[in-house]
Amino acid sequence: MREPGSDNNAPSPPPQELLERLKDYGQEDAFALWDELSPEERDLLVKDIQSLDLPRVDRIIRCSFRSQGLPAAAIEPVPESNVSTVEKRTMEERERWWKMGLKAISDGKLGVILLSGGQGTRLGSSDPKGCFNIGLPSGKSLFQLQAERILCLQRLAAQSVNEGSASTTPIHWYIMTSPFTDEPTRKFFESRKYFGLEADQVTFFQQGTIPCVSRDGRFIMETPYRVAKSPDGNGGVYSALKSSRLLEDMAMRGIKYLDCYGVDNALVRVADPTFLGYFIDTGAAAAAKVVRKAYPQEKVGVFVRRGKGGPVSVVEYSELDPSLASAINQETGRLRFCWSNVCLHMFTLDFLNQVANGLEKDSIYHLAEKNIPSIHGHTLGYKLEQFIFDAFPYAPSTALFEVLREEEFAPVKNANGSNFDTPDSARLLVLRLHARWVVAAGGFLTHSVPLYATGVEVSPLCSYTGENLEAICRGRTFHAPCEISF
Repeated sequence: MREPGSDNNAPSPPPQELLERLKDYGQEDAFALWDELSPEERDLLVKDIQSLDLPRVDRIIRCSFRSQGLPAAAIEPVPESNVSTVEKRTMEERERWWKMGLKAISDGKLGVILLSGGQGTRLGSSDPKGCFNIGLPSGKSLFQLQAERILCLQRLAAQSVNEGSASTTPIHWYIMTSPFTDEPTRKFFESRKYFGLEADQVTFFQQGTIPCVSRDGRFIMETPYRVAKSPDGNGGVYSALKSSRLLEDMAMRGIKYLDCYGVDNALVRVADPTFLGYFIDTGAAAAAKVVRKAYPQEKVGVFVRRGKGGPVSVVEYSELDPSLASAINQETGRLRFCWSNVCLHMFTLDFLNQVANGLEKDSIYHLAEKNIPSIHGHTLGYKLEQFIFDAFPYAPSTALFEVLREEEFAPVKNANGSNFDTPDSARLLVLRLHARWVVAAGGFLTHSVPLYATGVEVSPLCSYTGENLEAICRGRTFHAPCEISF
């Protein structure tokens, strides 16, 4: 043990230049335990701090803290003219949009962005959410269901313009991972040969991370030699696309439109031609699919207008005043704020380029108060996140496209046994929808359990939205639950 006052074998001090930089931003406490670290741990700490863009992180922290508590602009319902409702759409419109969308896909103008940075922690799994098997008869993962929908669309697009040709037009799939899901996601795709897609039509890229901070804005230390960090939210897709130069890659490929969605929706219509055709038809910069809010207290964000005639935006359910959440439109008898955000979006590439610069410039992140693992046990602090919908106020025009919940929204968020959004509830939504497709195509179902608890699974390789099933189903009887495939 070193004698007090002795300089023999005194530990080397932290790198002076790096310490001064931390002091500039009030973060010098990151080196508080320096004297207790081994040489290897000191080296890890220095590299960890050097990996941070300190001016950017400081700007984000200051701007985000300053924005908290400021009065939000008054909100208004989104005008009906901004929404294409199911009841107002005609069959002719849907067919025209479907054909427009398939033509754009066949021309290579659509790319797909998958937000897949989350782990299945709430599902009881440490694997990426997309690896999850919700219990369908086929045993397919969410990733496989989505990949096969892309394969089906490529075939439909080719047939629509080549008079029955089965040659494919690749849809490029950009998959955003996080540092926690990147390697297992890549290995999952590689080991399953990309589910029939070509390897070069799938691009993986990582969202960023950002330090977790205490209530006074200081870094929380996960260990004495590592700053606690968390992914920067699904809105991190914009800066990640910019830093990885994938916006230039999209332009080089001739992509003009991007379909963007979250991984945990078992019914997602990836690259939906009807939605794409509608989006092209409106000439909007951004669009979102919406479902009607089920009841006032439902935990979903809603689309609103910020201020009188202001931009379309999203208010999280936790930020919506209960009186507004329950307010009724006297003319329609429906909720005034009824359009739920379900993370199904469409953007032009031009708009994504604008947003990638604009959001970074503003540097305002949402502060999520969490118990964060630290050297002091679990510490109450903040994770900083941006959300995908933070882009909408930047859009010169935004279009909303209503879809039916039972056809396009089957979220997989919580473990079985929870009250909602479980693998069981998602599986039943898929089986029931596909059962309706089979019956509409002239098929028959038998079942050994109550019909409300079962159904059939139609392989995405057979049908995208229930089309082209007559040859397979007409006059045939299927015993549910089962999978219908080629």
